[in-house]
Amino acid sequence: MSFYASVEKADHPGCKNKPVAVAGSVERRSGIILAACPIAKSYGVTTAERLGEALNKCPDLVVMRPRMQHYIDVSLMITKIYEEFTDLVEVFSIDEQFLDVTGSVPFFGDPVTIAKSIQQKVLSQTGVWVRVGISSNKILAKIATDIWAKKNESGIFTLPKTEVEAFLWPQPVNKMFGVGSRMTAHFARLGMTTIGDIARTPLPRLKDKFRARFGKQSDIHAEVMWRTANGLDDSPVTPGTFNAAPKSVGHMMTLPRDYTESIEVDTILLELTEEVCRDCRRKGYMGRVVSVSCMCSPYETPTGFSRQMKMPDPTNNTNAVYEAVKILFYRYWDKMPVRRVGVTLSNLVDDEGYQLTLFEDQVKSRALDKVTDKIKDRYGSAAIVRASSLTTAGQAADRSMKIGGHYR
Repeated sequence: MSFYASVEKADHPGCKNKPVAVAGSVERRSGIILAACPIAKSYGVTTAERLGEALNKCPDLVVMRPRMQHYIDVSLMITKIYEEFTDLVEVFSIDEQFLDVTGSVPFFGDPVTIAKSIQQKVLSQTGVWVRVGISSNKILAKIATDIWAKKNESGIFTLPKTEVEAFLWPQPVNKMFGVGSRMTAHFARLGMTTIGDIARTPLPRLKDKFRARFGKQSDIHAEVMWRTANGLDDSPVTPGTFNAAPKSVGHMMTLPRDYTESIEVDTILLELTEEVCRDCRRKGYMGRVVSVSCMCSPYETPTGFSRQMKMPDPTNNTNAVYEAVKILFYRYWDKMPVRRVGVTLSNLVDDEGYQLTLFEDQVKSRALDKVTDKIKDRYGSAAIVRASSLTTAGQAADRSMKIGGHYR
């Protein structure tokens, strides 16, 4: 991802011709690279590598602290510009959107003309230079962007469906959308090194190969890979995709150090549970199934687990969910130092109706949750916290300044 770096370069014109990266902890010169500009990438700097390694490759690297809220704001500005050209805009991620301009051609010109107009408007209003892949469906448009538009001078590339065999098939497997280093290695063991090798394999034969390697449940994965290699995608551009009802609500935290004591772990489990339940209440859901995941040190040979259990009744009450979370965690924790923990609520239902019990005042609990939520909404997530969050184990204050684990 270079979007974060592009935003920073737009905000700091003096860095236009310098290698720029956005990284986790600039002050401590630690953490990982979240984004790097093309100049930094030319030195070999890559996303997700450690900052120290990046600085060894590029000593003149300009490292900037992430500003997640600002990146979100710029992304929303860009989306608004897209919506001036078509009402069919589907947000795919913070830096990627699909546009269907079929109905816009009579008003704004052919697709390439529209792409150039969009580029200029986004550049003038945000300072960000966007790249545009053009094709007949979403998967080919994304491939056109990732493989070609991001690397050519114009930032625009058209990949017609008729040219898939000529342009896409000769590309190495690792250039295909949805294929990472591990999947590339699997394809290599299957004798497939180019995208064309996958595309030319009859689908039944590819499914057989996947079953032999990954098991009986791999048919869907095989078909997705085969369709991608052949540039097949029937899905429409769907505005409001992120407004769909969630299937689960969860939060995960990588800890700043090893947590070895139960009292420290309890603090983190409670903070995560509070975040999850607050999100559920904000969205109007209760969950029936709670899941807990954990990764323990050392990173080289980590241990851990991911387990779930069904609660007696759906709930979004922090204390009720926390009790279930603790049961799950201590049932499976092997006492190794904890480095990452996650809590999730799923099997969601509307929170309009709820089950009364003889042993708990549900009305009072829900009223208390509502009051604390209002305080946090108005004054910030750290305005009111549990006493345990004020100990050295607590991370609530630090997390209140972050979005997605990164500083606002």
